[in-house]
Amino acid sequence: MLRNFIKISFFIAFSFNQYSALAADVVKMDRIVAVVDQTVITEQELESRITSLSAQLSKQGTELPEESILRKQILERLISDALQLQYAAQTGIKVDDTQLDKTIERIAEQNKMTIREFHDALNQDGISIRKFRADIRNEIIIARLREREVESRVNVSESEIDNYLTTQASSNQNQDEYEISHILIRVPEDAAPEDVQKAKTKVDEASAALEAGTSFAKVSASLSDAPNALEGGSIGWKSGSQVPTLFLDALKTMQKGDVSAALRSPNGFHILKVNDKRGGSSPLIIEQTHARHILIKLSEIMSEKDAKQKMDGIKERLDNGEKFEVLARQFSEDGTASNGGDLGWVNPGDTVPQFEKAMNTLKPDEISEPVLSPFGWHVIQVLERRKQDMSKEAARLKARQEIRTRKADEAYQDWVRELRDRAFVELRLEDKF
Repeated sequence: MLRNFIKISFFIAFSFNQYSALAADVVKMDRIVAVVDQTVITEQELESRITSLSAQLSKQGTELPEESILRKQILERLISDALQLQYAAQTGIKVDDTQLDKTIERIAEQNKMTIREFHDALNQDGISIRKFRADIRNEIIIARLREREVESRVNVSESEIDNYLTTQASSNQNQDEYEISHILIRVPEDAAPEDVQKAKTKVDEASAALEAGTSFAKVSASLSDAPNALEGGSIGWKSGSQVPTLFLDALKTMQKGDVSAALRSPNGFHILKVNDKRGGSSPLIIEQTHARHILIKLSEIMSEKDAKQKMDGIKERLDNGEKFEVLARQFSEDGTASNGGDLGWVNPGDTVPQFEKAMNTLKPDEISEPVLSPFGWHVIQVLERRKQDMSKEAARLKARQEIRTRKADEAYQDWVRELRDRAFVELRLEDKF
């Protein structure tokens, strides 16, 4: 009896030890490292993202910061993503499988691969198709959220463009373009003196590390509060007019490879590095085409074959000397019909590729054979061509895009920060930071 009891006790103890070991592993795998409102971030998610991003940065030759700093940076990014994904779900933003499949197909095409080859490449890199699809779906959702909540509300006035161009013209130096990297040590609005001092200590630490020869990318990843800190702080090519006056005043005296002293702005301290530098752009001369056309649209009651037959009849009448503008008013289903089909001066890229390709082969006064585009069947006539300096128009378009991008970036960072401030976030890995 005693012997059986010992056997049973041993079995229970052995089984319990096995279960405890298994349970310990499960707890470790699924350990919660942060609670973010209605969801959690697990240690497994954090480690997976660290592994993925570390491999990516290593491929780019970016020196990694200390592990504890890297973990903190990535966890903050996961928290930001989680908050945005929750908000998107609550407000009805979704991406269905069809949209996701098309996006992945485009990614494969950009990498000059078939879908099968792309899947094989992911497997070779140790990335599961399921996780890749989930990550891409999340990226699309966040992009749509940013567009809806921030970018769609950013307006650029004509006066802003005028002021931008005036500022640009006032300085010959800002015709130069700079490839810049940036470190930001953020100081909150209405910060207490001790908070300002903490930020000053941190920026002094960054400056000292750079002077000691530590790479800019590593210091950025370790200390910068900018959203792109882990990417080395690169903000790409910027003209002098695209950057704040505070930055431009420093950049004017800097050459390739130079690092600025710490710069103070209302939102914190900044350190800049000029990775490269080049002169301003030359005049933009393009060839414009003055053209007109007749369009027969495709529809449920007008098949491609029937539309082509109708257009063949129109082309025959043109060949027999009937006036283009008269037939355009009579038959064209385009908004230009009342104006004899006149499109005015057309810039490269203004029309769909099929139309532009046919138009570009015509000599002045020549009429094309029927041309099929996504809109239907066309006949096209080129009236004349000219070379035109579009520098002013291009400058205004570029100015609008640059102002909009800058305002959208600032608004998005503010919006994400507000989302974070309103949320309940509990960190459970403080001991590792």
